[in-house]
Amino acid sequence: MNYEADSPPPPEAPGPPPASAATQTSEEVQPPAARKLIYHAEVKVKVTDVPRANQHMDSLIRAFGAYAEEVSETREADEWQHQMKIRVMPGRFQALLNGLGGLGTVEHKELSTEDVTAQHADVSARLRSKRALEQRYIALLSQARKVSDILEIEESMGKIREDIEATESRLRALNNEVAYSTITLLYYQPLSLPTPDRPVLSFGSRLLEAVYTGWQLLIELLLGLVSIWPLLLGLVAGGGLLRWWWRRRRARRAS
Repeated sequence: MNYEADSPPPPEAPGPPPASAATQTSEEVQPPAARKLIYHAEVKVKVTDVPRANQHMDSLIRAFGAYAEEVSETREADEWQHQMKIRVMPGRFQALLNGLGGLGTVEHKELSTEDVTAQHADVSARLRSKRALEQRYIALLSQARKVSDILEIEESMGKIREDIEATESRLRALNNEVAYSTITLLYYQPLSLPTPDRPVLSFGSRLLEAVYTGWQLLIELLLGLVSIWPLLLGLVAGGGLLRWWWRRRRARRAS
């Protein structure tokens, strides 16, 4: 089953803004209408047929222009599970989430929203600052004449380039999370355990089993008799007294 859909790749990190934008406040750079929100959902569904649910999910993913990642499927003796992470644009997030109810019985659904507006603005500002610093190093390198100065500037440029690449990677990750909401989906099908057939035993095996069973019964009987020895002792004593009384009575009648 192919879950990949023809969807545009996540947006790349934005380039540096005009110089005049550097003096704007964070509120002006990120107005309320342009909040950076990340939507997450965790859903667990009980289905009657996993292959049929796979086909249904394939149709849903294509219909909403989403794509799936981290897909896995496990089948054990009592349960058949299918897990996936679905990425979809925020405008289609809720509609796709509602469509998951057609898989079967929704047993768990948890939604969360994370506002990363301030974090995004901070990372963007740090990226602009590092890029500006890199440009200053480039200008200094073009003016340097001593080999020691050139080596020192190049070393500093290498460090700032590493910082820029790390910051760009972080900004791309934020943009990706904002551009595509995430649904972590698990659906499963309970499986009935088969009843094992009774093994066919040979005559010798059955004979040995019967001897073993008889021996166990004999041991249990002996242990039971030992455990009730006070009762047996009382019965013997009572029988002796009854026999003595009967003999004495017969002797009196004979006299």
